Amino acid sequence: MQETREINALFTLIDDPDEEVYSTVSEKIVAYGKNIIPNLEHLWETTLSEEVQERIEMIIHHLHFTDLYDDLVEWRDSGYHDLLFGALLVSKFQYPDLHITPVLQDIEKIRRNVWLELNSFLTPLEQANVLSSIIYNYYNLKGVEVNYEHPDDFFINKVLESKRGNALTNGILYQVMCDQLDINAKIINIPKQCIIAFYHSDYNQATHMGHPQDKIHFYVDATTGQAFSHKDVENYFEKIAVTASPAHFKPQSHICIIQTLLKEAAKCFSLSSNDYKQKELLRLAGLMDI
Repeated sequence: MQETREINALFTLIDDPDEEVYSTVSEKIVAYGKNIIPNLEHLWETTLSEEVQERIEMIIHHLHFTDLYDDLVEWRDSGYHDLLFGALLVSKFQYPDLHITPVLQDIEKIRRNVWLELNSFLTPLEQANVLSSIIYNYYNLKGVEVNYEHPDDFFINKVLESKRGNALTNGILYQVMCDQLDINAKIINIPKQCIIAFYHSDYNQATHMGHPQDKIHFYVDATTGQAFSHKDVENYFEKIAVTASPAHFKPQSHICIIQTLLKEAAKCFSLSSNDYKQKELLRLAGLMDI
């Protein structure tokens, strides 16, 4: 009862014109946690003032952000950094009420269609052709140029819904498929591109002492699913005037991929009206510095 009276008292102060008072009130409401969101939604529905509604929306956003922050810390500190789950957490920044079951069902449909076409006699290139054919032709996933005016291209749920993604999100979907099908193919660190390297089946990053490129069969462009040879990649490095090093050909960790996704998504929110989202996404990206 005492808690209810305190919450009601805080709610009456949301419209206080003093920004310091509002800031203090907001912090105290957020401290109650996400269970207070239904109360705030009810208050929003019964409030006539647009300014107060905007403040309520911002408080709800802060509550979701606090929850997401904790979830990403837990994901980062877990023993296994599931790439799909990490990408779904990034989606929850923009879509906090996201239901992940339909996303997982879409992923399973793609995985099953690929699995039905695979067999143990296929070469790595034939496996890649099956993957690309199912993902980009049968499922009809389209690759688009990176456009920071289209933030949905960075959120995996919307990529699956619209069947259009940029190199990074398409690359994440491609690697998720490979991980689930035990195909040794990973996103590597080629500058300004998202390239999947198909490694020899015996390649292990932790134990391999030589140049990782020696253990790569070929490469796949995550935007379109097109395969590239070693010579194609060498020509690309010459074109951009960058000296290739072993680091460019090592698999990127899932933490690194999710950090890149957060940083790239942040670039979509540069207007003064939403730059707070940019700051928050960069703060989440900073969590991945380990």
